[in-house]
Amino acid sequence: MVLTACLSPSRSSAEDFDVYFGTGVPKGNGIYRSTFNSATGKLSQAELASKVDFPGFLALTADKKRLYAVAKLPEGYVVIGYHIGTKGSLTPFTTALNPGGRAVHVTIHPSGKFLVTAQYDGGSVALFPLDTDGQLGKPTLFQHEGGSHVVKGRQDSPHPHFCSISPDGNFVLVPDLGLDGIVAYRVNPERTGMERCGFFPSIKGGGPRHMKFSTDGKLIHLINELSLSLSTFRWDATHGNATLLGTIPTLPESIKAGEIFNSAAEILTHPGGKFLYASNRGNDSVSVFKVEPSSRNPELIQIQPIRGAFPRNINITPAGDWLFAAGEHSDTVSVHRIDRESGKLTFQTDGMINVPSPICIVFSSQH
Repeated sequence: MVLTACLSPSRSSAEDFDVYFGTGVPKGNGIYRSTFNSATGKLSQAELASKVDFPGFLALTADKKRLYAVAKLPEGYVVIGYHIGTKGSLTPFTTALNPGGRAVHVTIHPSGKFLVTAQYDGGSVALFPLDTDGQLGKPTLFQHEGGSHVVKGRQDSPHPHFCSISPDGNFVLVPDLGLDGIVAYRVNPERTGMERCGFFPSIKGGGPRHMKFSTDGKLIHLINELSLSLSTFRWDATHGNATLLGTIPTLPESIKAGEIFNSAAEILTHPGGKFLYASNRGNDSVSVFKVEPSSRNPELIQIQPIRGAFPRNINITPAGDWLFAAGEHSDTVSVHRIDRESGKLTFQTDGMINVPSPICIVFSSQH
């Protein structure tokens, strides 16, 4: 196993914090790091923080001291843990083979006792125990079965695409593109394992991809990749049950009709709770939705071009002032200011940087 760390010293300012980028096929050769100044909206030139093949998705521990990545090594597909240094450097310290193969997502339970990965191709979810030092333990594999068979070639088998932890930490919810629904797992009281406990159907042929909870934890917002739509569920935290309330398109039909290819990718909840953001590949845009407190129904208010190609991932800075969009096919990351009153986006003309095949964005601690 060969992992290298290579970083130059980063800037130090009250407004500065580190941003890490996971990279994918075809150019992904490692995890990149940049420094973002939240006062100016500018990113520093991205630098290679760790050389490793296709570290697609990343996850940070709550204390921002460790970062975990799903990646590929000569021995197979793995999860790698890194210590984060004072200057943002990454030092690998633990690695575990993934029995499910290539993972497309990873998330860490808030207890810090385990992480879970979703294997799209393998149709499975894997749970990796974490000890008090963050070392990865022997994984447990949970295999999904079946397929909705609505969209030929895409839904003939299970395709878990994302792992979400409920706000109370009691459930792991997994949108499955191939099953047209969310698979639910109940976490045991010791926070050392989980078992399957339910399935919540979404719209037929929608292709569930990613999801986010509302800030009050009462709703689930699910992005459907194949139908370019946004489904909202009511979440019952007591019983671990989700009820579909409605579905709306992320783009008007008139716009979709003019595109050769369209695919929805990411969904975000603004920290203030009043806005949602969905990325559209093909149209290469972010759809902005306002969520009315009374009805809780999302309303499309803006379609913002990312000034790049194929926004597989977007993320919002912790304070809620900026949105980053990863252009996987343009090798770019663009920055957009968020109007906290309207929720609308404004492109930061001097904020764009180059990153090879970026597909994940996470924010670390301030300097």
